[in-house]
Amino acid sequence: MDFSGVIPAIPGLWNGMLMTLQLMVMGVVGGIILGTLLALMRLSSSKWMSRLAGAYVNYFRSIPLLLVITWFYLAVPFVLRWITGQDTPIGAFTSCVVAFMMFEAAYFCEIVRAGVQSISRGQMGAAQALGMTYGQMMRLIILPQAFRKMTPLLLQQSIILFQDTSLVYTVGLVDFLNSARSSGDIIGRSNEFLIVAGLVYFTISFAASRLVKLMQKRLAV
Repeated sequence: MDFSGVIPAIPGLWNGMLMTLQLMVMGVVGGIILGTLLALMRLSSSKWMSRLAGAYVNYFRSIPLLLVITWFYLAVPFVLRWITGQDTPIGAFTSCVVAFMMFEAAYFCEIVRAGVQSISRGQMGAAQALGMTYGQMMRLIILPQAFRKMTPLLLQQSIILFQDTSLVYTVGLVDFLNSARSSGDIIGRSNEFLIVAGLVYFTISFAASRLVKLMQKRLAV
């Protein structure tokens, strides 16, 4: 085992890590926004909105993320061509970001829904008694408290997405894992680079998991 070739490859590995972090952050932010909207739809008194959101969540939680990434990369351009009549390439990066947002939204939806349902109904009744609309009640009273309770679970799901970003190799994006694999292949040290990549993923994920546990204890108090 010779790890001497890892140090010269650090700039390339760092660029791959930036790609991984960028995909994760955009996927998490977009997933939380869309997931919150889906959660409010599921909690709505409107049956068709609740069923539509439920069908979305059940569908995306029943298929692998790799399929979603591949579908957006290969199928969506054909759909856009059929709609617009023109070639509309969306690119590997955009297709992966959209795939992560839509896929993670199904999981964030359930987290947000559970967080909202954990807030006592008395607070909702008090807000309605003060004349607040449904939107005001959620924005000013319910969601701020719910997100405080949900923060550890949201971070835990973000850690999972950080690991899942390695799947973008299927559409040719050079994330951290793909960068490590390519660098190892170039100098004939694939095993060493994969070991280093595994250690980096483990270190970041383990540190983030410890942070989540600390937050859980602090928020519980």
